[in-house]
Amino acid sequence: MKQTIALIDDDRNILTSLSMALEKEGFNVQTYLDGESALIGLSRSPPDLAVVDIKMPKMDGEELLKKLRKKTSLPVIFLTSKDEEIDELLGLKLGADDFVKKSGGFSIKVLVERIRVQLRKKNINIEDTKILLPTEN
Repeated sequence: MKQTIALIDDDRNILTSLSMALEKEGFNVQTYLDGESALIGLSRSPPDLAVVDIKMPKMDGEELLKKLRKKTSLPVIFLTSKDEEIDELLGLKLGADDFVKKSGGFSIKVLVERIRVQLRKKNINIEDTKILLPTEN
């Protein structure tokens, strides 16, 4: 079954390019232009991971993340033009799982791999850890 990624950004160009790249990699994609519509959509159809811009109309990414963290441990990657260290620290302290800066351009390929890493972490279960346990003879 395909995993679903929610993209939340008010920049239509970013939504289009990321959607195309993720669909090419085999993911289903949900897109939202603001935090308010994303909160409604994510509640109705929960994705496996969300990529969230911070600066958005109606509800910014930080507020969206706060509301999500009250209800879910959904992996969230901030993708933002905010590039100060304090912004990255705040995002991580609020509960973001990763932080990617748009400034200076960003690599879609690297973002796709960061998404895969977060999905692997999310899907680790007891079966995956059996190889780490000593076997009984």
